[in-house]
Amino acid sequence: MNERPIILGVVGDSAAGKTTLTKGIAQVFGEENVTIICTDDYHRYDRQQRAEMGISALHPDCNYLDIIEQHLDLLRNGQSILKPIYNHSTGAFDPPEYIEPRKYVIVEGLLGYSTKKMRDSYDVKTYLAPPESLRTYWKIKRDTRKRGYNDEQVLDQLKKREPDSEAFIRPQRKWADAVISFYPPIEESNQNDLLLNVRLILRPTIPHPDFTHILNDEANHLSSAIRLGLARDMSKPVDVLEVDGHATAEQVNELERLLCNEVPDLGKFCRLEGNQEMGTVTGTTGETLQSYPLALTQLLIAYHMLKALS
Repeated sequence: MNERPIILGVVGDSAAGKTTLTKGIAQVFGEENVTIICTDDYHRYDRQQRAEMGISALHPDCNYLDIIEQHLDLLRNGQSILKPIYNHSTGAFDPPEYIEPRKYVIVEGLLGYSTKKMRDSYDVKTYLAPPESLRTYWKIKRDTRKRGYNDEQVLDQLKKREPDSEAFIRPQRKWADAVISFYPPIEESNQNDLLLNVRLILRPTIPHPDFTHILNDEANHLSSAIRLGLARDMSKPVDVLEVDGHATAEQVNELERLLCNEVPDLGKFCRLEGNQEMGTVTGTTGETLQSYPLALTQLLIAYHMLKALS
């Protein structure tokens, strides 16, 4: 490679939405331009061994963190790696895979920011933090449909893993440039992934786009669905951008124009240019629908990845 790849980190607890966001970003840039690495592949023990030892996959001692560090360093320098593969269906390991870094590398998983060497490898760091009730719903839905568990087994696993989530996963939030929280509107009693709002905590660790001139007044014409404010997260001052699930295309277009005007290369990925893949979600009956909060989240991450190129 003539230029090193841009590396995005996507960290969060199990079933926090990491894979969904990662696939969406890859779709934005074109899957042929993106290499995806899942740090679950670096587990030290298979499922049976973990059960016998009484250790969870969330514990650092259950993962080859030193090899993740080595592979991140190689990828950042444009070099290929021989990556292990953990099979979530069988709970065992498959043969390793030869991976070449493409223009963009997305590294998603549980412990991606747990060492300084790892953190220094990323150009952009995101952390997914949905409400625990929503994460529980997502985990039950995923693990019963795709991994062969029943509801009781999933809930029992969540209970057993909670100490490790609190000790090792959630503290990584403080290293993220952006904390992403999808959550249901208060008036929605049932879970509906198509109606989720998003709360984006934007830390001053990287320069975020300046939304103030269009979102600087509570009475502005976007405030019914899109708001910008100041808050504190983990005792640090942050900007907070909120986008409601009922936002209209017209409201979202204003933010898209701002982002695309600041980074011209971003324009080809916007819905404004006809890219209807942004923010697409598959409904319960298989239909493809669009979530504007997800679309803006994907676009903001793409903005930062392209800025890192310049």
